[in-house]
Amino acid sequence: MAEQLIIQGANKEEKYQNLLPQIEALLQGEPDVIANMANLTAALKQTFHFFWIGFYLVKEQQLVLGPFQGSLACTRIGYGKGVCGFAWKQQKTVIVADVEQFEGHIACNAQSKSEIVVPVFDAQKKVVAVLDIDEDAYAHFDETDQHYLEKIVEWLTPLF
Repeated sequence: MAEQLIIQGANKEEKYQNLLPQIEALLQGEPDVIANMANLTAALKQTFHFFWIGFYLVKEQQLVLGPFQGSLACTRIGYGKGVCGFAWKQQKTVIVADVEQFEGHIACNAQSKSEIVVPVFDAQKKVVAVLDIDEDAYAHFDETDQHYLEKIVEWLTPLF
């Protein structure tokens, strides 16, 4: 109980630092990528209370919805389409402060205001999935989120 109180009062960076060893332990020894993605989204949602968080997996030149936490979501996203497809095509993390200002944004939920999308790479540095997180507030994500989320998704690389 005391640990939860510390986490609740912690700043964003402290929350990530506290969460990293927990996620690492959670993923350790589990070879199933879907199970790990499901637990990863749950752990991040529980800690940060994101509006929506989930993975899209690359399948047949589309991003297909994977494990997620939140309201209903778009099932398939084309290469280069929306923020997720753009991050996949650019092979880098994309932070959008106001999704309405992002050309080609796909509005799966009108309440989403800002977004971060982090690519997941396999051992050959090919994008195999993306972690998509939406928030119902503008300019919610920053370099702190990028740094820690990129580190977290790296733990999935050996599973692909």
